[in-house]
Amino acid sequence: QLPQLGDINRSPLAALVGLAPFARESGGWKGKRSCRGGRAPVRNALYMATVCAVRHNPVIAAMYKRLKATGKASKVCLVACMRKLLIILNALIRKGETWQPLNLKNA
Repeated sequence: QLPQLGDINRSPLAALVGLAPFARESGGWKGKRSCRGGRAPVRNALYMATVCAVRHNPVIAAMYKRLKATGKASKVCLVACMRKLLIILNALIRKGETWQPLNLKNA
């Protein structure tokens, strides 16, 4: 569903999947930014992977907790974590590496 994974940069990749926020503005009217469009099957799979990662992956869990502590809504935090996970996956595939969890206590 996403053959471009590992071949393109993070911003176009996030837009391709539908995780990049776009402003809704016209003239003097300014609306909220929202994520829309993109490839829904990839986004759906990434959503479930992120829900699991928020509970079990220390890197994603720390990001989620940090965003929640600043007062962000749960869905906003989850979408930000989805984008983070997508960027990590893109980098791992591009470099041909496997996931190596880092020790947050020593970082």
